[in-house]
Amino acid sequence: MTQTLPTLTTQLQIADIVTALREARLSALDSRQRRDKPPKLPSRKALTEVVEGLGAALFPNRLGLPDLNPEGIDYFVGHSLDVALRSLLAQIKLELCFVADLQGSDSVLQEEAQHILREFAHQLPQIRKLLDTDIQAAFDGDPAARSIDEVLVCYPGIHAIIHHRLAHALHKQGVPLIARMIAEIAHSATGIDIHPGATIGEQFFIDHGTGVVIGETSIIGRHVRIYQAVTLGAKRFPTDDHGKLTKGHARHPVVEDDVVIYAGATILGRITIGRGSVVGGNVWLTYSVPPGSNINQARMAGAPAESAGLASRQDGTLPNLQLN
Repeated sequence: MTQTLPTLTTQLQIADIVTALREARLSALDSRQRRDKPPKLPSRKALTEVVEGLGAALFPNRLGLPDLNPEGIDYFVGHSLDVALRSLLAQIKLELCFVADLQGSDSVLQEEAQHILREFAHQLPQIRKLLDTDIQAAFDGDPAARSIDEVLVCYPGIHAIIHHRLAHALHKQGVPLIARMIAEIAHSATGIDIHPGATIGEQFFIDHGTGVVIGETSIIGRHVRIYQAVTLGAKRFPTDDHGKLTKGHARHPVVEDDVVIYAGATILGRITIGRGSVVGGNVWLTYSVPPGSNINQARMAGAPAESAGLASRQDGTLPNLQLN
């Protein structure tokens, strides 16, 4: 008599694991009072494809199909936009539905999603122009760069800023979850962590890039260059009367135009780095510095605890930065 061997499913007791996972899932939903409305969130995989499609539409000759001819570029761009934006619309609707469930809103979500998508789509030509300045800044700022095309297809800083320009536009349009997911897609690929809320001017260049962190309320001016392992972070995290973190307040640095920040520098708090300044490698900076400063470790050793140069900026007012 032939003995039937147990299947792998039986050996692993898959049914028992499924039951235990269901109980854990329902318990988590109960704790959030969402058993009847489990969250349906935007898809990271779908957003990855959206960004790839938008990148191909923005740069069809270099990020699009390899065999494109001049006569077919506009058709390819139109098709890429149609596919990417239709998919993005579905993801926007998912985020709006998720927020509406949480807030009990009766908004007309389809109309709102279409409005957000339309406003975003109309910004794409300006985003392309901004990205051209970033790519040119990278080429001009790196002696190892052999061509503009190499910068676009090889540099992790450019990969990250393409994602950021798209994510920032969506963040401003009111879909912060999608924006954050797009930012995290770039973070996973490059090691560069830029919050989509950060405001970044034109001609921005991240050289090498691994370990760069740019916080949500950072403001970066024009023609700024930063290197790997730079942090623009918060110095402290205020709490409310219940001990919970307060959110949304300005807590990250303001970096004015034409600033260079070298590798490993950590700049914390709502401070201002004045125009044309240079911050040296591995500097830990928690106070404002005036325009034209040259901050290095030797100078930091004898620096005062508070800045005399831009103390007036500590009241929350911002310099007159012209940002796009």
